[in-house]
Amino acid sequence: MSDTNYDSAGIKSSVLNFVIDSSFGDKEKIDETTFLFREGYFDSMGFVSLIAFLEEKFSIQTADTDLVEENFETVNAITDFVQKKLTIKSN
Repeated sequence: MSDTNYDSAGIKSSVLNFVIDSSFGDKEKIDETTFLFREGYFDSMGFVSLIAFLEEKFSIQTADTDLVEENFETVNAITDFVQKKLTIKSN
């Protein structure tokens, strides 16, 4: 089920909570600037789960061209990605 009105803080909070709940390793070290894949908190299956979460939670569609490291390397990057997708969707 998706929520329709999200500001940056709401998106970031939802993403961070998902990442913490779904990641490997020391969850207390995860913040919005942690490199999720490089530091080993997420693997390829975690990435698939993350995409599914984002698409369901924010009612966005992820294209193959979106699947670049820069969009998903940190919670901040994921938040920016979701905001861009929501902006495109609303136009």
